[in-house]
Amino acid sequence: MVEAVTENHDVKAALFERLDAVLADDALLATTTSSLSVAELGAASGRRDRFAGLHVFNPVEKMDLVELAFAPAASQPTRDGMQRLCEALGKTAIEVPDVPGFVVNRLLFPFMFEAVQLLASTGVEPETVDACMKLGAGHPMGPLALLDFVGLDVAVAIGESIEVEVPQRVRELVDAGRLGRKSGAGFFEYR
Repeated sequence: MVEAVTENHDVKAALFERLDAVLADDALLATTTSSLSVAELGAASGRRDRFAGLHVFNPVEKMDLVELAFAPAASQPTRDGMQRLCEALGKTAIEVPDVPGFVVNRLLFPFMFEAVQLLASTGVEPETVDACMKLGAGHPMGPLALLDFVGLDVAVAIGESIEVEVPQRVRELVDAGRLGRKSGAGFFEYR
């Protein structure tokens, strides 16, 4: 069973507590968290030995990587089963430490937030920043478009989870209901 609800510990934990009563004893459980503690969610599930973090990347159909994170209590059959699941999905699974943000988000979000700070300190336009990173660094999408793609509300949650400063501009956009692509507007307009 792979959970894919909002990036909120309490919401995920409550779901896992409810699922424990209805799933078979031998069921493997996974969370799609991108920044929360796999060990803590595994404890909430009541199945620490049968629990994993399965961090997929968007757009799922184009991104090959799945970061697999396990709490120390995860059994070898759980580790093997999750690896097989990723292979069956056509993904490349790489085991990463159970630390906030794992590897990719721990490195990516400070970078994206620095792009936001650059806007504030220089007045440069979002299109300019994104074009520079696409053309100069070979990124498939610029950092500001990526923040919009992820969702600015999700970006705030991840930033807080990995304990990096979330730029005020991101918080202002969220407060204004500009959550990125899903709301039709963020740093860019999508309507």
